[in-house]
Amino acid sequence: MQSFDVIVVGAGLVGASFALALADADLSVALVEPQAARGLPDDSSWDSRVYALSPGNAGWLDALGVWGRVPAGRAQRVETMRIRGDQPRGHLEFSAYDAGLRELAWIVENRVLQSELWRALVAADHVTTFCPARCESVVWERDVATLTLADGQALHARLIVGADGAESWVRERAGIASTTSDYHQDGVVANFETSRAHEGTAYQWFRADGVLALLPLPGNRVSMVWSTGEEHARELRAASPQALQHAVEEASALAVGALSLLTPAVGFPLKLSRVKRLVAPRAALIGDAAHNVHPLAGQGVNLGFRDARELAAVLRGRGPQRDCGDYRLLRRYERARREDIAALELTTHGLEKLFSHEAVWMAGLRNLGLALTDSQPFIKNTLVHHAAA
Repeated sequence: MQSFDVIVVGAGLVGASFALALADADLSVALVEPQAARGLPDDSSWDSRVYALSPGNAGWLDALGVWGRVPAGRAQRVETMRIRGDQPRGHLEFSAYDAGLRELAWIVENRVLQSELWRALVAADHVTTFCPARCESVVWERDVATLTLADGQALHARLIVGADGAESWVRERAGIASTTSDYHQDGVVANFETSRAHEGTAYQWFRADGVLALLPLPGNRVSMVWSTGEEHARELRAASPQALQHAVEEASALAVGALSLLTPAVGFPLKLSRVKRLVAPRAALIGDAAHNVHPLAGQGVNLGFRDARELAAVLRGRGPQRDCGDYRLLRRYERARREDIAALELTTHGLEKLFSHEAVWMAGLRNLGLALTDSQPFIKNTLVHHAAA
C-alpha cells in the first residue's frame, strides 16, 4: 500500500502540467496514465494534432520549466487572426499589435509539448509515475480515497484528480453527472505546406459546410481544422491528397496559396459535454473531464490549462487547511472556474448554432454581428485579452 497526498489520473497535457505545478505545494503526487510514454520520432515529420496556446498558458508552462524547452522551429506565433462569415460583409480581424500584445497565441504540436512535459515529470522529485497503469476500482472514505490499479497495487490519497478526458473514469466513479450533446460533426485535421507565407496569420471561415480554420506553423506550413458534418468529414478523410488539397484551396480562396499535403487527414467527433459539478468529496475534475466544447474558438486546451492553474493555486494556498481533499477547499476551485467555463460553453455552442442556421434572416444577422464587432476596437481588444489569459 502506497500513500500520497494527490493522485492525478491522466497524464495528457492538462494532467501532466497540473502534477508539475504542485512542486512547491508540499504535496506528494502519484500520476497514473494508461498509455506508455512515447518519445518523439527520429524524423522531421509533423504531428497533425496541434493546439493554439494562449500567451498566459505559455507563460505558465514556461514557469514550470517546459515552454522554454520547446524547439523554436516547432512553435509559431499567431500575430493576426482573420475571420470570415458566409456573406461578403461578414468579417472580423484581431491583431496582437493593436491589443498591445506580442502574440495572440502560439501554435504548437501536441507530441512536442507532451514530450517536454514528460521530460520534466521524470525529473520531478514530488511526482511518482505509474505508467502504463490502468485504474481498476476506487473506494471513497471520509478521510481518504483508495485507488486500486489493474495490477493489484493500491494507492491511498487525500485527493483524486480526474484529468482523464471526456469519458472520464474518475468522474463516473465519483458520481458526478454529465450531459452530452452531439453536434453530429467531426473535426478533420491535416497539415499542409503552402506556396505563400502565412505571416503569422490564422484564418477562419464560417461556411455552409462547417467551420474551416488554417493555423500557421513554422515555415511555410499550416494546420487545418475543418469542423464539418459527418458525411462531409468522411469524404475529406477518404479523399486523395490532390482532391483534399483542391478542396481546402477552394474553401480558403487560396489565402496561403497552393497547398501540398504533409499529414493524412484524420478526424474526431465533436460534442458538447457539461458536468453538474467540478468537485465531489475527495475528487476534482480538470480538462476534458470537466468540460468539452466545440473547437471553433480553439480554446479547449486553454480552458483545461486554466483549470490546472486554478486548482494548483488553491492547493498551494490552502494555508492551515492541510487536508488537500477537503470538500470546502475544493469548492474554492469550483467557484473560481464556473464563470470561465460557462462563458466559453455558451459562446462556442451559440456560435455553432448561429452559423449552422439556414434561415436567410439569420445569415444577415450573424454577418452583421461580425462586421459590427470588427468596428469596435475596445470590444475586440477586450476579447483578445480575455483569450490571452
